[in-house]
Amino acid sequence: MQVAKKTYEQDFQAWALENAALLRQGKLADIDVLHIAEELEGMGASERRELQSRLQVLVRDLLKYQYQPERRGKSWLLTIGHQRDAIDSLLKQSPSFRPLLDDAEEMADIYTKAVRDAVIETELDRHLFPVRCPYAIDQLLDGDFLPD
Repeated sequence: MQVAKKTYEQDFQAWALENAALLRQGKLADIDVLHIAEELEGMGASERRELQSRLQVLVRDLLKYQYQPERRGKSWLLTIGHQRDAIDSLLKQSPSFRPLLDDAEEMADIYTKAVRDAVIETELDRHLFPVRCPYAIDQLLDGDFLPD
């Protein structure tokens, strides 16, 4: 165990390979349980942050699309589509993230950040954007939805 802990701190890749081999060999007493648990928790947190980030970018670009119709272009459509595809993949890989989309407080936080970013990018006044997200979750995930 001491070797695995030292390896974890000095060389993550070597630590991961060593612990994977120990697990496959059934040498459970030799694995670095604490760090494995931390890494597994960290993976979930990382995926959650990715989902939040992708939702923020999606909402920002939908706002830009809606509030700057004269600037609509292929790049916005590509970004919107790419974010939807990535969100779809994340939700298929980890369906337990789906309730995050139904969490009003979480979505309000994502929307606030998306508006902040849209204001910076568009130089439009903050008060032009709705106080609450004008898009339902189903609209955000619908590959055919674009706001007027």
